[in-house]
Amino acid sequence: MLAGQIPAPGKVELIDVPEPMLEPRPPEGEPGQIIFQPEIACLCGSDLPYFNGEHPEFTHRKLGHTLHEMVGTVVATNGSRYRPGDKVLAVPVNQCGFFERYVVSEERAIPVDPRVPWGHAVLAQPLGTVIYAIKKLPQVLDLDVAVVGAGPIGQLFIATLRNLGAREIISIDRLESRLKVSSRMGATATINTQTTDAVDEVKRITGGALVDIVVEAVGHSDQVLNLCQRLCKHAGRMLYFGVPPETIDAIRWRELFVKNITVHTSVNPDFRRDFPLAMRWMAEKRIDLLPLVTHTYPLNQVQTAFETFRDRKDGAQKVLLEFPAARRG
Repeated sequence: MLAGQIPAPGKVELIDVPEPMLEPRPPEGEPGQIIFQPEIACLCGSDLPYFNGEHPEFTHRKLGHTLHEMVGTVVATNGSRYRPGDKVLAVPVNQCGFFERYVVSEERAIPVDPRVPWGHAVLAQPLGTVIYAIKKLPQVLDLDVAVVGAGPIGQLFIATLRNLGAREIISIDRLESRLKVSSRMGATATINTQTTDAVDEVKRITGGALVDIVVEAVGHSDQVLNLCQRLCKHAGRMLYFGVPPETIDAIRWRELFVKNITVHTSVNPDFRRDFPLAMRWMAEKRIDLLPLVTHTYPLNQVQTAFETFRDRKDGAQKVLLEFPAARRG
């Protein structure tokens, strides 16, 4: 079967590897395992540090780096939660999901709701991470929020904040194509930082008050923490979601300190609550994520898929990969 690996920065390739094997049935009360066969995967911003060779673990990277947003089929199990043929969303450990089939704990999978279009059910994974993050905040009803970064995660925050009743939802980015998507996802205002001073415009929108909450949805080497703290009102909150580098230089931490800003971080959602709620929102049409899916590539075009996502070509937001099993299904 096929697996993916990153032999050098900016290069991804497919190789042949042995089929996975299940362990013996676990003891009573212990979770079982499934052999999961991906059909649709979705590229995530957290995949890019591996692809670009920037991740601190790059020199120790493993076979199967890097995919983790995926839906597919259970082909075998030694547990009791699923049966062969069940459609599930699965999240591999440490983003090592770039295989045609792999073993994963049944506790790291949730059922796919049949009411969700198959090609879009994978979006329940990133949406679940956003739901988990927002649960760290107090209620957002009637609050003013700025979302810095209008990539896929920023758009998911915008849509979720709209669902939860935020008053102003201000999308901030430097790409106009992304800001146009923000308007479709529920932003009440957009700011292009290439043409407009974000702080001045947020002051204008909020009558000089700035915002109650700032969501950082950029991460990586593009440091926007200083902008985030400038957008936040005194005693406001910052939700830092973007995957950070190991260290961030030149942070104006004293200004953040003096403003009494509370900083929240978020990683590792709950498989029992957050991903199932995201799937339910999509199934019940409480949220429309269709505008986010912009590109789909077969697995043999994975290099093009990663480059399109990394370089934000042609308005790329969520870039999907179709595994061979998708065509067989």
